Amino acid sequence: MWGVEFFISNNKVYFSELSPRPHDTGMVTLANTQNYNEFELHARAILKIPVPEIKLIQNGASAVVLSDIECHDFPQITGLEKAALIKNTDFKIFGKPSARKYRRMAVTLSYGSDSVEDLVIRAKKVASCITLN
Repeated sequence: MWGVEFFISNNKVYFSELSPRPHDTGMVTLANTQNYNEFELHARAILKIPVPEIKLIQNGASAVVLSDIECHDFPQITGLEKAALIKNTDFKIFGKPSARKYRRMAVTLSYGSDSVEDLVIRAKKVASCITLN
């Protein structure tokens, strides 16, 4: 299994990254959006276990928390209490020992029956609560 990251803008697809492992952009599957999450699918692929039909359970979206600081000794993360109050969301802090500008430090998840567009807005709202110092 490979994590493939791409973006769509102005009806064009832009390739970003290919990684031979579960990827943070697939963590939205940890919000119970489908019947198998990305880690289960990765394990099945490695162990050659068949993958039955993958079914959507609920809509989901994710947003990344990017560092805007340089820190070489475990950056302090604040705003988690505020982020945790937003309904039907979650966040995964990566626990990286250092930060540099634009490094992915966490991912936020939103899920439910709302439109994907609304869920993206909610995931970004959660991400905006989380800061690094």
